[in-house]
Amino acid sequence: MRLFMKFRKTHATAVAAAKASISTATAYRIEKDTRLPSQKKTPRERRRPDPLADIFDTEIVPLLRAASGIRSVAIFEEMLRRHPELGAGIRRTIERRVRSWRAVHGEEQEVIFRQVHEPGRVGLSDFTDMGGAAVTIAGALLDHRLYHFRLAYSGFEHAHVVLGGESFVALAEGLQNALWSLGGVPREHRSDSLSAAFRNLDKDARADVTRRYEELIAHYGMTATRNNAGIAHENGSIEGPHGHLKRALDDALLMRGSTDFDDLAAYRRFVDEIVSRCNARNSKRIDIERAELQDLPVRRTCDYEEVSVRVTSSGGFTLRKVFYTVPSRLIGHRLRVRLFDDRLDIFIGGTPLITLPRGRASRSGKHDQVVDYRHVIHSLRRKPMALLNLVYRDRLFPREAYRRTFDMLIDRLPERQACRTMVELLAMAHERCCESELADQLSLSLKARRLPDMTTLRERFAPDPSRLPNVVVRLGPLNAYETLIGASPELKMAGDAA
Repeated sequence: MRLFMKFRKTHATAVAAAKASISTATAYRIEKDTRLPSQKKTPRERRRPDPLADIFDTEIVPLLRAASGIRSVAIFEEMLRRHPELGAGIRRTIERRVRSWRAVHGEEQEVIFRQVHEPGRVGLSDFTDMGGAAVTIAGALLDHRLYHFRLAYSGFEHAHVVLGGESFVALAEGLQNALWSLGGVPREHRSDSLSAAFRNLDKDARADVTRRYEELIAHYGMTATRNNAGIAHENGSIEGPHGHLKRALDDALLMRGSTDFDDLAAYRRFVDEIVSRCNARNSKRIDIERAELQDLPVRRTCDYEEVSVRVTSSGGFTLRKVFYTVPSRLIGHRLRVRLFDDRLDIFIGGTPLITLPRGRASRSGKHDQVVDYRHVIHSLRRKPMALLNLVYRDRLFPREAYRRTFDMLIDRLPERQACRTMVELLAMAHERCCESELADQLSLSLKARRLPDMTTLRERFAPDPSRLPNVVVRLGPLNAYETLIGASPELKMAGDAA
């Protein structure tokens, strides 16, 4: 039609119609009414009576004015209660009408102001729960979350697996790992209110955590900022990427074909690989921002909490509702413990002793134990019956095969003999360094439903240390080395004179 009207300005009707590829009759009809087809449509009228004509202004509008935040579905259910004859088909009608009313008469809504991010200015930290990933370590479900760091401008990301809650230790370790892998420091560190780090602590402990956080930020020359409590979108530069990272991890787990990992270190390597892929896509922007970052300090600051404990006569100490065993020679000593998110470093004075995996009490408040059978096996050999009702007996066994073997021994043998046999098995695993191999043999015995043959196991796993031969090493004369290196006569004479 527009093409015909264009040609009609300079040609006759028939010629313009031919050029526009329409019939002459159509051309004459267009000349009589030059409106476009869309302009000729008649307005759509109501096809059925308005079901809300009698109640919208009199009942629904007063509800909207009295409770501005009320949901449309709640109004729908209330109208059905008052007027059962209306039927369920009016739900969409109510929702559309309420939405239109709010657009004209509703309250003002909060506006999101998009920001322009400067390179090297803002780095953001937050924690996100990973319970939905259903990751397992050697078959056991891993209750964990991720510490997530991100630069607002370039999108550089770093993720750190956190086993406990949103503590200061987890924040300090994750933030420092991120900064040192980045190779620089942004001018501002932004987070939420960090209330999760000290919400359940008393006033003095809360002040202590705040002081340590301020010292951490000052060590790296950053300015600490926080978004308003409960306003998640103010931290939107990391809240949104939480979902992207978790979906990337979920996809990678699906392609991997399994959510089970041999150990925690393997799972952490997996997370690091996925995050590095995300960073590779933003490498150009990261390089631009890296040039604007502040220099790192000479060294890291502490990312642990230090406490003092005393080793009791039970051969261990209790810390945060968890009992840890240590070598019995430390009974009565006071130890310094550096408490990390996933481990404890033990010191006596300034001398490092051992590193223990960190345990955590259950959410119900029940105490837990972290037990190493090597710490107590020498005492158990003298008192094997102590194993029968030992408080941490189930934690004592290093592998599942040992626990199941003890259950079979208790079921088939007298208690004294069962305890003595089990203690001898643990001592063999420790003294002959065959914990894994012995567990395999015990698994075979369990599968065959037979008790372990101690004589066969002793013969299989190396000779008894008390029967090892005494080896005498005879040292050769020193002048034999001169023959080996081909020393000259002059050097020999000089050596004799000396």
